[in-house]
Amino acid sequence: MNLPPVVSHEQWLAARVKLLAREKELTRLRDELTDGRHHLPMVRIDKDYVFTGPRGEVGLLEFFDGCRQLIVQHFMFDPGWEAGCPTCAAFTDELSPGILARLRARDTAFALVSLAPFAKIMAYRERKGWPFAWYSSYGSDFNFDFHVTLDQAVAPVVYNYQSKEEILAAEPDCDLVDAGLSVEVPGISCFLQDGGSVFHTYSVYDRGLERIASADSLLDLTVLGSEREPFLTAVQPASQLPA
Repeated sequence: MNLPPVVSHEQWLAARVKLLAREKELTRLRDELTDGRHHLPMVRIDKDYVFTGPRGEVGLLEFFDGCRQLIVQHFMFDPGWEAGCPTCAAFTDELSPGILARLRARDTAFALVSLAPFAKIMAYRERKGWPFAWYSSYGSDFNFDFHVTLDQAVAPVVYNYQSKEEILAAEPDCDLVDAGLSVEVPGISCFLQDGGSVFHTYSVYDRGLERIASADSLLDLTVLGSEREPFLTAVQPASQLPA
């Protein structure tokens, strides 16, 4: 990697101001995108999915654990594997207790779901030392309906909101959708519960997952959002600063 050129302070300042204008535009566009997520229409979940968890068989409503919202990480773990996906694990490793507490403060539960049988999930979870709620969707349509397990023998292949035909038209050699085998892919889905009904509000796949690394970025995917605290400034009296 080549290092940046060395310039005068005036030249650096001119370049920095130019970049700042682009940063402000990106912030504006990101705020508009987040607002669009908050107002995206939602779909009622009418199918009675059955999952296996620590307390036996449960439905999707139990995932909420008393919260209004739910964020599900679709953790890649094929039934034939002995361990989960290393890339998914790297993301999960960064989910600290503080992030989970921030989600809970915004009335949002967090859970992992994988297609692998529950016994395999628990053995892997214990090795990792993770505290997260983790459920097995083995034997249900959940992974296929949310397009995180791609298997033409079970359901039409759709990835990142494109059909197999659309993907192959743009990328003829795409093994992801034309492998002839069951393929696991990552994703995050958001749900809202209201009056005993569960609604699907948002899902993200592919490159949209790359910059989700904090409680606020996760909450920005949901209907209720994050309600960020205003930035503190040096002119605020000490009496107004948080303890």
